[in-house]
Amino acid sequence: MERAEPGRLDRPDPAGPGQPQPRERTRPGPRRPTRADMRLRDLSLRQDPDLRQELASLARGCDFVLPSRFKKRLKAFQQVQTRKEEPLPPAASRSIPTFYFPRGRPQDTVNIDAVITKIERTFAQFPHERATIEDMGRVAKACGCPLYWKGPLFCSAGGERTGSVSVHKFVAMWRKVLQNCHDDAAKFVHLLVSPGCSYLVQEDFVPFLQDVVNTHPGLAFLKEAAEFHSRYITTVIQRIFYTVNRSWSGRITCAELRRSTFLQNVALLEEEADINQLTEFFSYEHFYVIYCKFWELDTDHDLLIDAQDLARHNDHAISTKMIDRIFSGAVTRGKKVQKEGKISYADFVWFLISEEDKKTPTSIEYWFRCMDLDGDGALSMFELEYFYEEQCRRLDSMAIEALPFEDCLCQMLDLVKPQTEGRITLQDLKRCKLANVFFDTFFNIEKYLDHEQKEQASLLRESDSEGPELSDWERFAAEEYDILVAEEAAGDPWEDGYEAELSPMEQKLSALRSPLAQRPFLEAPGSLGAVELYEYECGDDDLPPS
Repeated sequence: MERAEPGRLDRPDPAGPGQPQPRERTRPGPRRPTRADMRLRDLSLRQDPDLRQELASLARGCDFVLPSRFKKRLKAFQQVQTRKEEPLPPAASRSIPTFYFPRGRPQDTVNIDAVITKIERTFAQFPHERATIEDMGRVAKACGCPLYWKGPLFCSAGGERTGSVSVHKFVAMWRKVLQNCHDDAAKFVHLLVSPGCSYLVQEDFVPFLQDVVNTHPGLAFLKEAAEFHSRYITTVIQRIFYTVNRSWSGRITCAELRRSTFLQNVALLEEEADINQLTEFFSYEHFYVIYCKFWELDTDHDLLIDAQDLARHNDHAISTKMIDRIFSGAVTRGKKVQKEGKISYADFVWFLISEEDKKTPTSIEYWFRCMDLDGDGALSMFELEYFYEEQCRRLDSMAIEALPFEDCLCQMLDLVKPQTEGRITLQDLKRCKLANVFFDTFFNIEKYLDHEQKEQASLLRESDSEGPELSDWERFAAEEYDILVAEEAAGDPWEDGYEAELSPMEQKLSALRSPLAQRPFLEAPGSLGAVELYEYECGDDDLPPS
């Protein structure tokens, strides 16, 4: 009998005697760790609560012996931390050029020292090297500025306080302007703004416009009627903000000034002797038409009109609901402007221009604000019906059959083509070329009937016509001025009825109503006058014209 080997037990042969024996399995050798295993090990090291607790104890200065099962883990953890602390190579970064220039893009071609030298030579021609307001025209040309920047240049250098400007003070001021302001818009704003301010408000334009009134040949006849200076200046300021201040904030920024044509019009003041040719801002004829329209409505002549006064405009053409919306504060600003249910002459300027030309962006925004009763930024069908109800009642009183609201609504939706069904937005009306027809349909009975008499095709031809044609406002102002001149030539009083003796103010208006071509243009310029700001704010102490 054979002896069994030590450590080995006899087991029955599963294959049985005489059968082939299965191959004996061999245990695989140690496997090389893969990268995934290393990541899992690193993660387990960071998440092991026991190891984190022991390491925290070491950090606190505890003296103990680590168990043997932590030694290898601690070594691996230290290696991971060392790899983490290795500085990474700096990433390749691209240098992004400056793209925002709030004060204009700097010009490399400007030689500041050469400009200063030219200014110093100009000042050397004046007594004691001091310039008065009459001398600032030559100084403005030496600075490379339009002629009518002379007023802002004089005031910015402190000349308004002392009556003259020294060469050293002016050079210091202009050098700072050239270093910090790099285009005309930034320079003009810097000259007019109050210290520490970056935008223009209405009062900032008063000294500049007063100098225009005093020295422009096309306004020389106004020297005889100084009380009209502030009225003209108020009108021009409101027209500037109406056109330039697209944000309705009451503050004109450099960006808004750059996007407008105001500075180009200021430059044209030097070239154009007839100021009525500058119809966008400075036209005296336009001022005269606006002021006469206001004077007719302001029966008590306190420079304020209420809702009943405004309703008489154009023979009660505008609906009472729209008049109420104008006085609700939707398009007026400030407590001083709107008090006790009255609006000022400044607000009337905005109203009249918006009423007579409903195609400009500002006028579309003006009437959209009035019609948007809930202020949600869209005109609903309820809001349209609210205004159209009064139109229907007025048409019935005139024995004219009114179009049902449903049919009128279909026509208006076809006209505007809103992007969202059931809502008309401000952008929809700005894209529409017949926004004036839309607005007149809902609150101006006279113009609504005029549009109904015209075919829509003819309206589209008028809106699509290209060329230097007059705007609706320019056409209205020219027609109204001709009517006023014709009334003066015929000797008719303003109001219908019997001949009455004109009041002192009406006599002055009558004198100013004559065509400007008959007025002398080349009178000696006056000094830079001051305009009281109360006339722009319409406070309690407003004085009636005398």
